[in-house]
Amino acid sequence: MNPEVISSKDNPLFKELRLLQASGSKGQKARLASGHALLEGIHLIQTWAGDPALKTLLTSEHGLMNSEITEVVAHHLEVCPDTKIYLLDSKLWDLLSDLVNAPHLAGLFSLPKSVLQPESVSTLSGDVLILDRIQDAGNVGSILRTAAAAGFTQVLALSGTAHLWSSKVLRAAMGAHRLLDLYEGWSNQQMLSAVEAPLLATSADGQSDLYEMNGTLQKPIAWVMGSEGQGVSEEILAQAKTISIPIDPRVESLNVSTAAAICLFETLRIRRS
Repeated sequence: MNPEVISSKDNPLFKELRLLQASGSKGQKARLASGHALLEGIHLIQTWAGDPALKTLLTSEHGLMNSEITEVVAHHLEVCPDTKIYLLDSKLWDLLSDLVNAPHLAGLFSLPKSVLQPESVSTLSGDVLILDRIQDAGNVGSILRTAAAAGFTQVLALSGTAHLWSSKVLRAAMGAHRLLDLYEGWSNQQMLSAVEAPLLATSADGQSDLYEMNGTLQKPIAWVMGSEGQGVSEEILAQAKTISIPIDPRVESLNVSTAAAICLFETLRIRRS
């Protein structure tokens, strides 16, 4: 290992890292333009260790004193010897990472083709989870983790949803991205044209009760989870069967990540029984 040292915040690579880390449309534009996402922390690097898409690793002199970091770096280099290694000055980590006292380890990951070239996908068959303008990165990451756990491997994020490859979503998903086929930035019309399974949209006043859907949930379906404030869009509701989750009437609604977990695991329960 012969790492290059980065000691200035004016270094071009460091500037790129900061842009990739940005939230909102600024960060999304930078990630799509560069074709990279920033993976932060030991857990995410361990998740992608050995994957050729992880082309760059970043640590520090302090980080190399951590045996867990040196182990995962050595493992990745053994499988992917062409990986570039950089040592950041420890002071730069305070500017780069908002993870307080976290071990110094990050990586640059090449985004999959489905993200960079969404037009290359014309049809989605089988089960799909659709995220309609869900803006909170924590909610999106939690939903991705739940989808992976429930075996829903295709996730489609419509335009207006938090970027699936942002730093906050990646951290909240805890490595679930590795298990999923992710599509994002699609319009409602693109989704309606591509998804083959019938749409089931969560709604407070849905046409059907979730726990009376045994027959429907046995077959491929496309669950639609709506934005935190507005729910599923009217355009999609017009094409979907609306489903309600029975809750105590004194409670107005459920968090969208909670609703997604209930629906996905009810689907899994029905199919296993």
